[in-house]
Amino acid sequence: MLVTLSLSDKLILNATFNVVDGIAAMYGQHTEVALHSLDIENPSIIKIANGDVTGRDIGAPITNLALEKLKSGSDVSEPYFSKGPQGKLLRSVTTIIRNDIGTAIGLLCINSDMDAPIHSFLGSMLPNSNSLEQPITSPETFAKCPDEMLNDSIARIINATMENQTIPTSKRNRVIVEQLFDNGVFSIKDSIIITARSLNVSRDTVYRYLRELKNEAVKEAV
Repeated sequence: MLVTLSLSDKLILNATFNVVDGIAAMYGQHTEVALHSLDIENPSIIKIANGDVTGRDIGAPITNLALEKLKSGSDVSEPYFSKGPQGKLLRSVTTIIRNDIGTAIGLLCINSDMDAPIHSFLGSMLPNSNSLEQPITSPETFAKCPDEMLNDSIARIINATMENQTIPTSKRNRVIVEQLFDNGVFSIKDSIIITARSLNVSRDTVYRYLRELKNEAVKEAV
C-alpha cells in the first residue's frame, strides 16, 4: 500500500496542510488531526495539529490501524474507537487522500479524546465568555440558491453603506457596487441585474461603475 511519491503527489499533500489546521480549529484542543504520508521511503506524519492528544509530532510513524483502513474498501472510514498511549479513549475517522490517477498517497486521521471533561471539550468550541455576553450574528449566508446568496450579500452591503454617514448620498450607489466588485460578486451569473434592481438603477449604471472600477484597477497596476 506504500508508494513512491511524485512531486505532484507531495504538492497535493502539502496543499492539505491548511485542511489539518482548519479541522483542528473547528473542533478544538481535544481533537487531533494528523496527515500521514504513504511514501514508501518514510511513511510518517507530515503535519499534525493538537498532537498532545496522542503525544505525537511530525515524523511519528504511521499506525498499523491506519494502514488497515487502506484495505477497508472505503475512502472514508466509519468512526472507530481505540486507546491512545495514555489510555485515552479515542473516537477516530480516517480518510484516504488520492492523487489524480486514484492512487492512495496519504491518510487524514481525526482523533477525538472522548475522556476529556465534557465542559472542556465543549468549551473549546464555544466563543469566549466575553463573546457570549453579546448577541451572536452571522456574516455568512447558508443560501439554497445563487439568487438568495446574492440578494443577502447585496442587502448587507447596502445597509452598511446607508448607515455610514461619512459617505455622501450621491456616491453611495457607486460605493456599494465597488464593495460588491471587491467581493467578487459580479463573477456570478445575473449579479448585475440583481444589483441594479436592488439599487433601483439601470443596468447601464452598474456597467458604468464597473468600467470605471476596472479602469482604475488597470491604472493602479501600471
